[in-house]
Amino acid sequence: MDILKIATEWAKAEVFSTRFFILFAILFLVASIGFWQLGKTDIAKAYIIPTLVAGALLLTIGLGLFYTNKSRVKTFETAYKTDAPAFVTSEIARAESTLKEYNTVVFKAIPMILIVAALLIIFINTPTWRAISITTIAMLIVILLVDGTAHGRMETYYKQLQLVDVKK
Repeated sequence: MDILKIATEWAKAEVFSTRFFILFAILFLVASIGFWQLGKTDIAKAYIIPTLVAGALLLTIGLGLFYTNKSRVKTFETAYKTDAPAFVTSEIARAESTLKEYNTVVFKAIPMILIVAALLIIFINTPTWRAISITTIAMLIVILLVDGTAHGRMETYYKQLQLVDVKK
């Protein structure tokens, strides 16, 4: 098993995946501009700021993860050739930490925020709060979709790392 190849493929898949954050960020930003230019009703005008904020957040997440993983691809080969056992050990520790974060943030906190946003739609009947809640739900669904697939890739990568004989 060539762990360097597996690690590089995983990181490249992550780079590809983070592009979806950027794509959805652009869609949210375009929607914000659309609401700003074409919005005539109170509810349409109420979407301007929430979609702008959601787009900015998704863009920040996407660009941050994109450049982090892009640079990680470049450092894998050097780190592996310098000290393969240390590389595998550090990747196992990083994968464990990331999987714990996914379980806490993506699969517990985000669903709770989704529930709160859905309840706000039901109980608060103002255009601004409805726009905030609906935009929040849309943004969190994007995060769940992208991070759900990233979690699956990370689990597979982690299992492959555990099969590597570190003492080589």
